[in-house]
Amino acid sequence: MSTPPRSTVPPESANTIESPATPPSSAGAASASLKAGANPRRWWLLAIVALAQLTVVLDGTIVNIALPQAQIALGMSDGDRTWVVTLYSLVFGALLLLGGRIADFWGRKRSFIVGMAGFAIASALGGAAQSTWELLAARGLQGLFAALLAPASLALLTVNFPGGKDRIKAFAVYGAIAGGGAAVGLVLGGVLTEYASWRWCLYVNVPIAVVAIAAALPMIRESKAHGNTRYDVPGAILVAFGLGSLVFGFAQAENGWGSWPVLVCLPLGLMLLALFVFVESRSNHPLLPLRIIVNRVRGGAFLTALLSGAALLGGLLFLTLYFQIVLGYSPIQSGLASLPMTVTIMIGAGLLSRFLPHTGVRIPMTVGPVVGAAGLLWLTQITVDGNYALEVLPGLILLGAGLALIFVPLQNVALSGIAEHDAGAASAAVTAMQQVGGSLGTALFTALYTAAVSSYLVGQVPSQAAQFGALVSGYQSVFLWAAIIIFAAAPIAFFLVRPREQDLLGAGAAVHLG
Repeated sequence: MSTPPRSTVPPESANTIESPATPPSSAGAASASLKAGANPRRWWLLAIVALAQLTVVLDGTIVNIALPQAQIALGMSDGDRTWVVTLYSLVFGALLLLGGRIADFWGRKRSFIVGMAGFAIASALGGAAQSTWELLAARGLQGLFAALLAPASLALLTVNFPGGKDRIKAFAVYGAIAGGGAAVGLVLGGVLTEYASWRWCLYVNVPIAVVAIAAALPMIRESKAHGNTRYDVPGAILVAFGLGSLVFGFAQAENGWGSWPVLVCLPLGLMLLALFVFVESRSNHPLLPLRIIVNRVRGGAFLTALLSGAALLGGLLFLTLYFQIVLGYSPIQSGLASLPMTVTIMIGAGLLSRFLPHTGVRIPMTVGPVVGAAGLLWLTQITVDGNYALEVLPGLILLGAGLALIFVPLQNVALSGIAEHDAGAASAAVTAMQQVGGSLGTALFTALYTAAVSSYLVGQVPSQAAQFGALVSGYQSVFLWAAIIIFAAAPIAFFLVRPREQDLLGAGAAVHLG
């Protein structure tokens, strides 16, 4: 495809690669210039940002492990227990894009520190809660500050690792945490719940935040957008209510797709988001510049994030239920049983970061969903007797390898060619896609699970064996559909993630992009 005339291309990137005919000296000068402007403390910054990202990611699953004890301690109903999970994702998803723009305009370092501090305070309030409404309020506050913290963290990486092999390594770490943090939360939640208290599943965020803030103050340089920094108030309202309606509608689907919250909130959310796109196309200072999402390569990355997020979060939830309900594992045993997937992601991310400059982004993003789908298909062979080594472990390893192949290049692709002015908005868009994907996956898989269980029990004589058989049938159905969903990302990556002469990995880096 030919390159459009210069006048028609939005000024979204200053980091474009030299053409093949460019003299080596020009590329070398670009590389030298890049290194000269690089933050000498960027690797310390990566450690700080990784710690913050881990806190946000594991918080969803670590609280899931604590919920049974919290329900007993606070006298919560089953509905209130569900809201402990839903409220966090609802507020987080609804305010992500606004949080990204605040990070751009107010300052990414400042947003990171305020977000981290607020998240810690909300966690402490939740840990000290003496009633249901106090815990729910704390979870809402966690979601609010996470919506500021998450895009600020990713934007800091985007700005401080503008290109080259360092960018690959940085996003490899970030991608590994995005893929494996949920499983880490299961392990940590099991340990804290079993040996301390459910309250420590919330308190644990406080010392992590103290360390992150103390390190961030001297290590992180402030950066913010310049020029037009007016807030798009109509866009912020529309996208907040639109995303919030979608997340809430998906969360309520576990009560049936025909329930009124689903029938009202899902269409309303889609309508509000469509109106948001219309408003953004007319705005002189959009909350989410449409050039971020309409780019073919980045669009493919966003769709991949949506599908992989749905398969990962939805699949992990039901695997945990299988461990605890059918196999009778304790919380800590359940968490440790999920750990091989996380270890595989970490190892795979480290290896792939070395080869990505030579393989390009398209190959791993196409192969990853296939490998991940193979792992989920393996998990459809689970039985009531449960041979972990044969029925579960190979599937977890395959799934971890597939997720590493997806998440390591995903951040590079999704944030390719993003101007510093839009770093926070683009980072928020990536996180929003994963968040909505997770909500969609959990809701869809819950409905499929319920249908499979009901179908299995038809004509069965009531017994414990029949009940366990029905549960396993439900889990098998979930893993099958999760495999189909993540596999759908393969053709998307193959046909859409075809970078042209735009440097996804930085100026002056010798990288194969195809």
